[in-house]
Parts: sequence; structure tokens; C-alpha cells
Amino acid sequence: MTLLALDGLTVRSGDTVLVDDLSFSLDEGERIGLIGESGSGKSLTALAILGLLPPGLTAAGSIRLDGTEVVGARERTLNRIRGRAAAPVFQEPRTALDPLMRVGKQIAQPIRRRGVSGGALEKAVRRLLAQVALDDGDRINRAFPHELSGGQRQRVAIAIALAAEPKVLLADEPTTALDVSVQAEILALLDEIAAARRMAVVFVSHDLAVVSRVASRALVMRRGQVVEHGGIEQLLAAPRHDYTAGLIASARRFENALERRMRS
Repeated sequence: MTLLALDGLTVRSGDTVLVDDLSFSLDEGERIGLIGESGSGKSLTALAILGLLPPGLTAAGSIRLDGTEVVGARERTLNRIRGRAAAPVFQEPRTALDPLMRVGKQIAQPIRRRGVSGGALEKAVRRLLAQVALDDGDRINRAFPHELSGGQRQRVAIAIALAAEPKVLLADEPTTALDVSVQAEILALLDEIAAARRMAVVFVSHDLAVVSRVASRALVMRRGQVVEHGGIEQLLAAPRHDYTAGLIASARRFENALERRMRS
């Protein structure tokens, strides 16, 4: 079953084309990566899927999310499908979470919108905290975001996304702000939860090696256009485009430098 289908998506700022004629589809349980440097259009694509483009940007073409057309849809329609059809996990949970609201209440909000209340709501919150490997559920439930570590905040952000029981998870650079060991834990967690729930995943990153831990295929974007599309193993082993090869080489140089620093 196709959950997400983009057909000729084009995003403009005035006469400037930021995403140019992008097409791909995603079935239940499938995972795809959008790869590219800053300004490649990958994050704008994720925002367009959610109907959250910044003011001044316009979308043309088609985005069908769980059977509903997103491009040109009214806000009421977008609010209905956000969360239920697709939910985001953003790069920096410190800005995504409400600093004045306890964590448990933030996780509870999407669950309450599904009609769950009382003791069932409390149990659902604790179950989600356990699913994202936050074992100290009582403390986390009562905590404010600033009282948690970066890795804990990102796990909370994942729990909030999962609370709406989405069919498609949009993860936009969800590990960039974390250190290497925590990054690996978050990637493993996303992989495990996506498999268990049969969620489709769009994983946005500048790092093909990171995406390879979560997705099975990827679109490599440059200046708003797809320059290469294929299976992760094929892209890593034999990239056809010089830009893809450059991204891989850059990631490997960074990993080698990090290894040397950790050994010293």
C-alpha cells in the first residue's frame, strides 16, 4: 500500500526554484533517505510533505499522503492528517519541545486527541517512554525539557511523534546535534521502532553513512534536484555521480579524523 507519493513536487520562493520536479513514492514499511548538503532542498521537501513550508514559499505538483492531497489543501485538512498520517522528528529537540510544559504532558497531547483519557492515558504515556528506552519513567514524566540530556530530549521527541500513531515518520537530521555514541543509540531505536510498527520512514541527512543504518534506498539531492537515486549498498559501493562520491568521501574523512581524535 502506497502511503506517500510525490509527483513533480516543485517548491519556489518567488521566481527561485528551491526543489525542482521531485518524484518518489513510499509504501508501508519502506524507508527512504533524502541526502544532500545544506541548501539541497531535502528539509524543504520534508516540510512540504507536512504542509509546513515557511511563509513566502509555494509548492506545486502533487503530494499524496495516505490518500490525501497536501498541495493546496486547507489548514483544516492538514491539521487532520498531521500526526495521524505523518509525524516529524526534528534535528534539535530543545526548540521542538515546549520549555514550559512537563514532558509527560507533551507526550500525552497527541494521545488525548485520539480520545484516550484518565488511567489509560497515563499508561499510554509510560508505555511510550519505555518504548523509547527512557527507563526512569517517573522522573522523565515529571521533568521539564531543560532537565534532560540531549539524547533524552531526542527520545522524548520521538515518543511525541509516535504518540499520534503515524503511518509515515519524517526524521529531519534527528541525530546531528548528538555525540557519536548517543547518535548510534537513536538510530538503532528508530530502526527497531519502525520495523515493529511497519512505519514508512523518510530520513533526511547530509550523511549517507548515517542514512544507511536506517533506510534501504536514497535520493541524493543537489540544488533542489535529484542527481542520483538507488539502493544504499549500490550508492556506497559504486556511486554514479561525482557529487554522491564527494559526499561519501567527506563522511569517511570525518569518521577517520574522529577515530584518530578518540584514540589520542
